[in-house]
Amino acid sequence: MIEFGEAIKACSERLDRYRRPNQRIGEQNTKVMLIEPVLQALGWDLFDPEEVNREYRRRGADNPVDYALLLLRTPRLFVEAKGLGENIDDPRWANQTISYAAVAGVEWVALTDGAQWRIYNAHAPVPVEDKLFRSVDVAGDPEGAVELLELLSKENMRENRIQELWQGYFVDRQTHAVLTALFSGTEPPNDLINLISKRAERLSKDDVRASLIRARAAFDFPRPTRASTPPVPLLTQPAPPSPKPLRSAPKPTQAEEPAAGRPASTSGSSPARRKVSSEERATKFADLVRLGRIAPGILTARYDGQTWQAQVGIDGSLSVNGQACSSPSKAGEMVKIAARGPDLPRSVLATDGWEFWSVQDAVEGDVVKLKEARRRLAEAPNEGPDPGR
Repeated sequence: MIEFGEAIKACSERLDRYRRPNQRIGEQNTKVMLIEPVLQALGWDLFDPEEVNREYRRRGADNPVDYALLLLRTPRLFVEAKGLGENIDDPRWANQTISYAAVAGVEWVALTDGAQWRIYNAHAPVPVEDKLFRSVDVAGDPEGAVELLELLSKENMRENRIQELWQGYFVDRQTHAVLTALFSGTEPPNDLINLISKRAERLSKDDVRASLIRARAAFDFPRPTRASTPPVPLLTQPAPPSPKPLRSAPKPTQAEEPAAGRPASTSGSSPARRKVSSEERATKFADLVRLGRIAPGILTARYDGQTWQAQVGIDGSLSVNGQACSSPSKAGEMVKIAARGPDLPRSVLATDGWEFWSVQDAVEGDVVKLKEARRRLAEAPNEGPDPGR
């Protein structure tokens, strides 16, 4: 993105002039001279309040966020601005915005003083201090600033490409912590001792154990970049455009539903079906959030050749374009109305929301239909909902 690179270069040059010891230019000047030119170069329309909403409040009594960047009138990114030279290391700034984003169902948060940018995942199931994804200093690392901040462009936020990189980072960080702990001079786990002793047949388990206690190891996980990450949205399930007019499929019986994720037959034969357990039928959408199978954030669906989103609140609530929906099926119907108008016949409007929406499984890390996430929750030991609840 050449134009964005030029915007970062111009921002860096301004910083050379403004960032001096004991000098403050104030928050408003920082926004106008350093932050808004970056947002504009990223493709956000600063003059459209349905796309860039300044002093955003979810409710009238809430403290405002400096910028909410919206797609389809739904906030996707909060940007909290501080004046150049202010101490953004103070944890309260990030904590306040992250907490508000989590309640508002907004996954991504940026904290910036125009020079430093810090990107957080508000929905990551980790303590607040571990929600930081990446940070960059625009003047100190212009190329790194271009690489990181391009993820916040309107196009990339629409495709959710930042989620791809976050997922790899999140997994690598946890794997790194486990591997480092295994070789920290503490008592090694028996399964690791057994694995090594099986492969090194001449060593006894005591020899392996003593060696592991002495071992010191370093693990390097290369940071994924745009070049190494294919531009495929993590939360999007590619599908061919829906034919027009739509033909309603036979509705599954309560005892049987199509296998999750299995494509419909194109040969005219009936699609494969599987029996849906009573535990699955007893599982409500809010149970998936309450029991940690999915995280607050977004659901995605392909319909009428477009990608659509629904917001998931921390209480398991659902909304589409800011309008509350009582169930995944109602959310799917709202998408169809938005795409094709309110006069759809009931046969087309009727939606199996569990099959319509896709989501990232917070336990497995992959993207599946809601129906599959429900099945996994119902079959997981000690995780399913209490039918008598």
